[in-house]
Order: sequence, then structure tokens, then C-alpha cells
Amino acid sequence: MALVAAPDLPFLLTESRATPMHVGGLQVFELPPDAGPHWLREQYEAMLAHHDIAPLFRQRPYRSIRTGMQWAWREDDELDIEYHVRHSALPEPGRVRELLALGGRLHGSLLDRQRPLWEFNLIEGLEGNRFAAYTKVHHAMVDGVSALRLLERWLSPDPTAEVPPAWAAKPRRERSGSGGASPLELFVDAAKGAVDLAGTGPVLVQQARRALQEELAAFPFKAPPSILNVHITGARRIAAQTWSVARVKAVAKASDATLNDIVLAMCSGALRKYLQELGALPDESLTAMVPVSLRTDDSAGGNAVGAVLTSLATDTADPSWRLARIRESMHIAKGTMQGRSQLQMLALSAANMFATPLVSMLGGGEGMRPPFNIIISNVPGPREDLYLNGAHLQGVYPVSIPYHGQALNITLTSYVDNLEIGLTGCRRRAPRLQRLLMHLEESLVELEVAVGLSSGKPKKGAAAKAFKQELKEAHERGVSMLSTYGRLFLQALTSAPDLTPQERELLVEIEGAIQSQKENANAY
Repeated sequence: MALVAAPDLPFLLTESRATPMHVGGLQVFELPPDAGPHWLREQYEAMLAHHDIAPLFRQRPYRSIRTGMQWAWREDDELDIEYHVRHSALPEPGRVRELLALGGRLHGSLLDRQRPLWEFNLIEGLEGNRFAAYTKVHHAMVDGVSALRLLERWLSPDPTAEVPPAWAAKPRRERSGSGGASPLELFVDAAKGAVDLAGTGPVLVQQARRALQEELAAFPFKAPPSILNVHITGARRIAAQTWSVARVKAVAKASDATLNDIVLAMCSGALRKYLQELGALPDESLTAMVPVSLRTDDSAGGNAVGAVLTSLATDTADPSWRLARIRESMHIAKGTMQGRSQLQMLALSAANMFATPLVSMLGGGEGMRPPFNIIISNVPGPREDLYLNGAHLQGVYPVSIPYHGQALNITLTSYVDNLEIGLTGCRRRAPRLQRLLMHLEESLVELEVAVGLSSGKPKKGAAAKAFKQELKEAHERGVSMLSTYGRLFLQALTSAPDLTPQERELLVEIEGAIQSQKENANAY
């Protein structure tokens, strides 16, 4: 038995039906070339056959008089592997649309605290000779970095290798040590820790003073109220897309910025467009919390996360000036962490994050200034192609946690040469997430134009693919559900050089159908 560690405990204490506290991931695989019709079923049965479960996946939370009513971990002696490992199938036609819908439903349900806090779903029926896996693990067990480390340890860079499931992986061998610290060493370490913590007080005062004096210096509760900072429900909607890391790096190099600066600028531009469409863009700039890994080892469990706050400059229309302001705000935020000890960085991060669980437990603080407006995470992922018993991993899409007061989360991860972006939102409070994906592409194009890498002409890419899919689906539904911006997009895409003749014919057909729908004329 071990008490739940202090950094992990808030995720158990603040969990409710409306705010499940698990992180998830969608992994998309291509079936092996020689896979038979029952290959995926055989993989599922082989996974169930592994009963030697790693300790991380056997522990479940509990509390009693013996623990002083504090949450602790204990091993589940009656672990039911068939409960945790599930085999599902997508309805026809098995598009990514159906996969994301299933992922949203699975992500919205609570994990059972009477069992170890994880589930794994093997999902067949994805178009293009593919299948998927959806995994969710409670945030009290892992953070984003450790979750991706588990993924890397599960899969293999060798397509011919046979790999056991992630939960059957053996824990790494512990390094040999001297058997523990002496009482004198413990006393010295405690004294050093007290001195470190005492040094954070003046830093926090300085941060608060600077936030009052400088517009770009972010601080808790400086953010404006927005439609994203409201009470939420338990239902989830997810959206995901892939971008080329090379494109983002090219903009970073041309603008003398970091890759993370460009990612924040992409998100800023997309959020600005998204909120403008909804008529809900605040006059003041949105503020983002940017998690920072404080993990100093190669462990794959627990939480070791810090955080800085930054302005997103969403009150600035010009993309070049917006990027410059984001860079300056991040420079200020990073400056507070430079030269600090690990304990000091943890304390400063706690000051940025402490209000989030409190606001969530109070229902979101709707209408009040939130600690920040949105969480934007960027977690490094695998750098080489990975395989599951010959099945090539094509994409890794993160699925994260909305809170009361935080209706939308943006999480990014890298995989080989790609940047995978996952949006997780409250189904009721964060509408039209697919539109936000399109705005991310538009925002990247604006940045490319600003630094001289593009003329800004329509080009093939994430947004073009997303909208072409929307056109196809709208046609299948009789175009009755086209968005209010349909006509504008039709006009813009008609002149797009990357459309095929068949797609142009489809545009003309849809435009004619719109004209014939008199009852919807005012919507266009």
C-alpha cells in the first residue's frame, strides 16, 4: 500500500461525472500486408492471454480508516482483464468521422474506481485497410509524457517483432543504490528544500507586480471571461488532424522563433477565428496555460508536470505582430523559471495551476475572470516508425481533459515527421470543433505568408482535405446540414487549383441544391 502522491491527488479529488479525469489517445494502424480476415480478433485474444500484469496496471485507488481516509493505491487481486481490454467495431462506412464519434463517447465515461483505472479498446472497421486503438488511463496514474513513454515501450521499431501488450510489459530494472539516505542527509535535503521554497515568495510577488504593469506578462486570473470558461457536461467531442513538422519548423526558422512559439501562434489565430465566428471573441487577449515536463528520469508513471502562463495575443489581427507578442510573453514566462531549482519550478508551477481544481470544484466560475482561458500542451512523441506485430502505427492523436471553467483542451504530440493535434471539448459548450481544425491550417498559412514562405494561395493540406470530406458528407445528407458559411466556402473553393473536375462538379451540384432550399435561404 502507498498513499497517492501529492501531485497525483488533485485528479482524484476533483473528478466528477461532468469532469472525468483520465487522459486518452487514439492510435491508428495500417493492417499488415499479409493479415488475414481474423487477424485483429487473433490479436485481441492474444492480448487477453497475458495475465502477468505490470504493477502500474494492477493498482486501484481506495481509502479507509486504516489510511486515515486518505487516498492510497493497493493491488487488485481480482483483476478482470476482459473488462479492461475490449474489442469494438465501427459502423459503416468506417470513416474517421465514425472513429472520432466513438472516441468521444468512450472518453466521456468515468473509469470504475473499484478496478484499476485504465481501459483499452481495439477497434476494427476503419476504412483504408486500417484499425485503431483507443486507450484511457487516469491522470492520477500517468501524465502526457509518461503515457507516450508507455506507448513507445509497448510498440517496436521492428515490423517483424512480436510485442506483448503494454500492460504486460515488465517494469524496468531498478538501479542499484546504497540502500537509502542517512538521517543527516535527509536533514540536509529538508533544509535545502526549505531554503528553495522561501526563494519562491519574492518571485511570485515580482510576477504579480509585472503582470499589473505589462500587458504581455500573464498571471492567474488576468485572463478575460470567455465562452470556453463555463460549467461543462460529461459528454465529449473530439477532433484530430495531422500537420507536417517540417512546415512548422520552416516558419520557426524564418521568424527566429521556436517550434512551440509557432504552435501557440497557430492556436491563437485559430481560436481568434473560431470565437469570431461564434460572435464571442473577448476584447482582451486570451491566456493559455502551457504545461512543462519536470520529469528528470525515464519513468512511465505518476505526474511530474509544471506550467507557465502566456498571452495568446488574440486581440491582435495581424499574424506577424501576434507571433511577436506571443514570443515576448513566452520569454517573460520562461524567465521566471530560468535558474530555478526543481523544487522552485514545481512551486512556481503550482502557483499557476492551484486555482484550476478549485474553480472546477466550484462549477467553473462562469462570468468571472478565469485563472487562464485554455490549456495548450505540446508533448514530444516517438521519433521513429513503430509497429504492433507488423501493423504500422500511422498516427497518434492525444485526447485530454476539459474541466469546469475549461471547456476546450488542445494537446499536440509529434510522431516521426508529423505533428498530431487533438482537440477535446465539452460536447455542449465547445461546438464545431472541426471548424477549429480548419482554422489551425488557415492560421499556419497566414504565418507562412507573413514570413515569406507562401503566397497564400489555396493549397492541398489538412484544411482542404477536411472541407472536401465535409462536402462529400453534406452531399450524402442532401446538403440540408451545410453550415451557414457554405456559400462563402463554395465561392472560395470554386477557384482552388487543387480541385479535381469531379469535385468541381460536386460544388456546382451542391450550390444548385442550396438555391433550391428556400426554407434555408436566410442561413446563407
